[in-house]
Amino acid sequence: MKQGAQAAIKRSCPGIDTLGPLAGRRVLVRCDLNVPTKDGKVTDATRLEANARTIRALAEAGARVAVLAHFGRPKGRDASQSLRMVVPALAGLLGRPVTFAEDCIGAAAAAAIAALPDGGVVVLENTRFHPGEEKNDPAFVAELAKLGDAYVNDAFSCAHRAHASTEGLARRLPAAAGLAMKAEIDALEAALGSPEHPVVAVVGGAKVSSKLDVIGNLVGKVDVLVIGGGMANTFLYADGFAIGKSLAERDMADTARGIVAKAAAAGTKVMLPVDAVVARHFAAGAANETVAVDSVPDDAMVLDVGPATVVAFERMLESARTVVWNGPLGAFELVPFDRGTVDAARAVARATKAGRLLSVAGGGDTAAALNHAGVSAEFSFVSTAGGAFLEWLEGKVLPGVDALLR
Repeated sequence: MKQGAQAAIKRSCPGIDTLGPLAGRRVLVRCDLNVPTKDGKVTDATRLEANARTIRALAEAGARVAVLAHFGRPKGRDASQSLRMVVPALAGLLGRPVTFAEDCIGAAAAAAIAALPDGGVVVLENTRFHPGEEKNDPAFVAELAKLGDAYVNDAFSCAHRAHASTEGLARRLPAAAGLAMKAEIDALEAALGSPEHPVVAVVGGAKVSSKLDVIGNLVGKVDVLVIGGGMANTFLYADGFAIGKSLAERDMADTARGIVAKAAAAGTKVMLPVDAVVARHFAAGAANETVAVDSVPDDAMVLDVGPATVVAFERMLESARTVVWNGPLGAFELVPFDRGTVDAARAVARATKAGRLLSVAGGGDTAAALNHAGVSAEFSFVSTAGGAFLEWLEGKVLPGVDALLR
């Protein structure tokens, strides 16, 4: 087995209950406050909601909570990327006052934290206003560490970055994973670290080249590898099928054949579409037809898997116990080419709801596709971590997680 994130997570990742009594202690909490905004106001508070549980738990335990986060990609101090704008939304979610500090280190930050009552919360200014953050500069880490007695990381979405506030601090202070981060780590461990077999991995998206590391890590770990989206066209082309004008990386045909051979040798079944929905135009509502994969017209493009493929997927799910999903099966943004992704996702959701399946999904457009299908709440866990989820699927060590492991 490749040594990487899955192997590393098997060590114990401490939760906030391991930090001991918190009343009166200064706790630095790394959150993901990099939320969508418009005209200085938060337009989507999903990430704030995820972190609010940890902040509230710490505050209710009497800690003085100082929130660390980045916003955007500023080159130095930039008022348009200040975290001040998230304070009202966070306070509303917490149901308690939240103050703001003009900096994340130095006198301003220290004074803001010192002014907190037990159970108080302050948001410190954007950590990326300082170049030492992304460089994980030991001097900057030391300045941050002066402000706290303990550290909690609740930002799995930033765990693939070895930055001062995501990795450096965890090695300087008593450290733990926040509630959202620990839940994510536990879900990922259950899905690939020590899963219940048979395990099915659904990998979709446009390009094989962007998922080579993911596929390479999954082969041999999962029992069935379902390939969908534009990348399935590459595999079909490599297998000798005519795919018309479909999106495909035809120069990756040898690579695709190599993946199939490696999977066969490792005991992983590769499942490709058996039928497809094709159209002459890439547009919502475009005239379309369903054909077998060996009958794609020369002037058409494959835009979705067909109903026979979904039926085969549903039958395969009957014996599955774990599903890991990354990427859509078709052009789900365009009706009716969303149907394959929607029907397959709903099949996973039904099996999960029936208690027959653990289902974990995330990365790229996956969360959006599952939201579109109306099943996000019915999966066991849906990650919004993006890059961190993808790197975990690739088997890489995530610095922000590794720094917490004991």
